[in-house]
Amino acid sequence: MTRSGPARRLQAAAAAAAITAGALVAAAPAAQAARPGAHCTTPTLKAGWYGDNQARLQRLLDTYGACAPYRPNRDKPVAVFDWDNTVVKNDVGDAQMFWLLRNGKIRLPAGGDWATTSRHLTPAAARALDEACGRLARPGAPLPTGAPAGAGCADEINAVYGTAATRSGAAAFAGWDHRTTEPGYAWLAQLTRGWSAREVRGFAAAARTENLTAPIGATQRVGTGSATGWVRYYEQQKDLIGALRKAGFDVWISSASPQPVVEVWAEGVGIDADHVIGIRNTTTRDGRHTAHLQGCGSVKDGADTMITYIDGKRCWINKEIFGIRGAAAEKVQPAARRQVFAAGDSDTDISFLRDATALRLVLNRNKNELMCRAYDNSDGKWIVNPMFIEPKGRKSAPYPCATTGYVERDGAPGPVRRGDTSVIPDQQDTVYRPQY
Repeated sequence: MTRSGPARRLQAAAAAAAITAGALVAAAPAAQAARPGAHCTTPTLKAGWYGDNQARLQRLLDTYGACAPYRPNRDKPVAVFDWDNTVVKNDVGDAQMFWLLRNGKIRLPAGGDWATTSRHLTPAAARALDEACGRLARPGAPLPTGAPAGAGCADEINAVYGTAATRSGAAAFAGWDHRTTEPGYAWLAQLTRGWSAREVRGFAAAARTENLTAPIGATQRVGTGSATGWVRYYEQQKDLIGALRKAGFDVWISSASPQPVVEVWAEGVGIDADHVIGIRNTTTRDGRHTAHLQGCGSVKDGADTMITYIDGKRCWINKEIFGIRGAAAEKVQPAARRQVFAAGDSDTDISFLRDATALRLVLNRNKNELMCRAYDNSDGKWIVNPMFIEPKGRKSAPYPCATTGYVERDGAPGPVRRGDTSVIPDQQDTVYRPQY
């Protein structure tokens, strides 16, 4: 776990001054030149990046890596990556849900009451799930969602999870804070109730093998429908993570997929489980998942309102990486107690990306708030890259930054504002096809 002291704060301030937008592409001294005769070599990134992104990432390595002359050996600069569609193409949470449904690993809730699976589930959704699934198993037993008899149940669960609505179109969730949780993401973790973390890791390993083996573009049958059936690691991100680790960075993953699932996938890029922060269930005395979640900051365990999502990611990063406890973990910290680098692809990542002090990598998936901030680039620390596999084409209309690009806590749209509260004007999409 990374800690900071007065000396590190002074060093971080000096480093931050050296790594402004211009310094990232131009000025800082080469790593080997910084320590003549020290036999210190900073890893070199492989090609495959858009525009000057490779050069700017290399400058990050040179400036903050172990060869930098001002960095004490005991300190490690922190780098944090989102997982789904940032380190891999496609979503490992989705892949896990599809695997659970196909293999009949979701249990009928205790007492048959679906409302116990999420405090945000609407009565309409609970009724729809009961009608589709309630007669297929005993309470607490796995539902046969991979068999023909359970196809309708699989379809209803998948609709609630994937569309936040029942098959009949009724809203599935209500009453959540849109800046700290996403009830569908949380629900996947909550539906692992009754299984141990070890068992869920086994499910994740099986899903990982299937999705890496399947060809790009493959689909799979889930219930009566078709779903995405493949995942790939981005080779450029694997290389970047490896280079950061070799250069002495403390590299972490922060994901809104379940903790045991991301632990299994993160092994593929050399990140250990103790450097993964995903959605975490509370557990029974014998180690089985409950339908409640661990909390962060002012949110207690079991309140189920603070997952690794937007401001919740900030809280969990502050708690797990920097050791900040209580409500303070929900606040932006001084620069010396924040990550140097962050990478993400979605509005769910915006808070921890903004907290990064030196450089922020965005994969363009046409997400409004994220792209508004990245293209506005008010402090020169944002870089944008197309997705490495199946990149999106150019978004024809401007991002609605000045009007509806931001989502308020109650879900209402509003303008995207800079730190000084000024409104970001609408932005054109300019990084939309690969140059490699």
